[in-house]
Amino acid sequence: MAKVQLNQKEQHYADTREEAEEIILAAKENDHLQMHKITEKYNKYGQYFLIDLTYAYQTPKEVMEARPEKDNTPDGQMSIDDHEGIEYKVENDGSVILKEGQQPIEDNYEDYEEGEETESKLLRVK
Repeated sequence: MAKVQLNQKEQHYADTREEAEEIILAAKENDHLQMHKITEKYNKYGQYFLIDLTYAYQTPKEVMEARPEKDNTPDGQMSIDDHEGIEYKVENDGSVILKEGQQPIEDNYEDYEEGEETESKLLRVK
């Protein structure tokens, strides 16, 4: 699943109200600006301004509507073209049974020595 940025919040500092308004004018050039706020603050060093900016890029509804449909057939089942690989059944003794008419794909199997532990154990069908 792809990552999609939906919201972003920024906070800026300005010494004067004019600087704060310049920051907001620059932010208004972005079409995704949802909210801006200038807050006047005081501390022992004097007056300063905090600028809060909120951007909203897409709503979750827009993201979900943009996703491709998984249903390729009218009844909602996947078509045969969507399936890759071969169908098989693993028995309790570890043997593998293929459906009739299917041949194993030999170039996808790798040899491994007896007793060697591998990250994903590959079965050789004979």
